[in-house]
Amino acid sequence: MGVDPGTIVTGWGVIARGGTTARLVAAGVIRNRRDSSMPDRLLAIATVLRGVMDSHHPAAVAVESAFYGKNAQSALKLGHARGVALLAAAERAIPTAEYSPREVKHSVVGRGGAGKEQVRSMVKNLLSAQGAEIPLDASDALAVAVCHIHRGGGRSARRSDWKSFVDAHPERVAS
Repeated sequence: MGVDPGTIVTGWGVIARGGTTARLVAAGVIRNRRDSSMPDRLLAIATVLRGVMDSHHPAAVAVESAFYGKNAQSALKLGHARGVALLAAAERAIPTAEYSPREVKHSVVGRGGAGKEQVRSMVKNLLSAQGAEIPLDASDALAVAVCHIHRGGGRSARRSDWKSFVDAHPERVAS
């Protein structure tokens, strides 16, 4: 599962890997109102992401890391949304990984400066989903998931399956 966090719009996407190919399972966006309070926005993000995780049981969750630009306030808000996504995965003992926006674009398109439309086009090609209507933020989340696969499962989620993770970390899984 990939997550492109944001407090106004958070994209999410679930893919399934079968051998050397991956396919789209589900994708969507969480849209918050700009006049909603930050706690309400974070609750909405957490509620939807928990539901997606509970429905699809991803083997790993990959989250796009914060982009450090000139606006510290924006980076802080993005950090809140990222934290909610990481917490939702941790509550379910799902291994997580984080990738920079540049790393995601390079992995999917071949260059770190690719635009959103180019990322969406390539994601559709890679997932054999050319006819699917995928919002830009959802395609960004799918790109994070594809990047995770291309990186061999990520830095912090190197277990090959759920059973291996549970066997290695019984204290993190509720009985």
